[in-house]
Amino acid sequence: MSTVTDLRPGGLREPDVATLRVELAAAFRLAARMDWHESVGNHFSVAVSADGKRFLMNPRWKHFGLMRASDLLLLDSDDEQTMTRPDAPDPSAWCIHGRLHAALPRARCVLHVHPPYGTALAALADPTLKPIDQNTARFYNRLAIDLEFGGIADERAEGERLAAALGPHRHMIMGNHGLLVTAATVAEAFEDLYFLERAAKTLVLAYATGQPLNVMPDELAERTARSWDAYRDAAFAHFRDLKQLLDAQDRSYRD
Repeated sequence: MSTVTDLRPGGLREPDVATLRVELAAAFRLAARMDWHESVGNHFSVAVSADGKRFLMNPRWKHFGLMRASDLLLLDSDDEQTMTRPDAPDPSAWCIHGRLHAALPRARCVLHVHPPYGTALAALADPTLKPIDQNTARFYNRLAIDLEFGGIADERAEGERLAAALGPHRHMIMGNHGLLVTAATVAEAFEDLYFLERAAKTLVLAYATGQPLNVMPDELAERTARSWDAYRDAAFAHFRDLKQLLDAQDRSYRD
């Protein structure tokens, strides 16, 4: 877990930015191992300034499994020249992450992917994540659902619409699209994405049986969701151990 010790207007102190680079690079490598990636698309970002407008994000069209800390672009959501620079990011990445970081300082880390089960759920006419077990109940009343998909998000207005659609929530099922997760740290965002995709898998497999779902009553689902709060620190332990597994095989993500 990185510790933010200096949130001056100019951004974090250099050691903290370096740590965030390593953490985000690890998240990319881990996402590839978990089959959440899609070709050389999809994007992760993490804020490095107090207002959230300066952030790190993956470069255009680089495979998650090859990502290194030094590859990450340092961007500013207020910089109108971003898409004219030689290393300009993917337009859809700039549209979504640039606007989210500009509008939502609380969204320090933003992970957006099209993983198999989350995307399958997002493709249903009713993509509600019904509480049928502990993992699905984790997100009960804590998940935005956007049903206004308008094609590949590559315009500023679409990024602003998505930021508004997220509302007070931290995570979103993007109808006809995929998943979006935000959190205060890389570790927490990764953990929530891990459980969101796992929850989607459980629900999709349950639907596949053709049998009626055993949906929890509202009170039980809410109580179960609240109970997860006691386990929030598990995110840091999980991410720490996952990085140790990466280090044992290939430490190049840290470069």
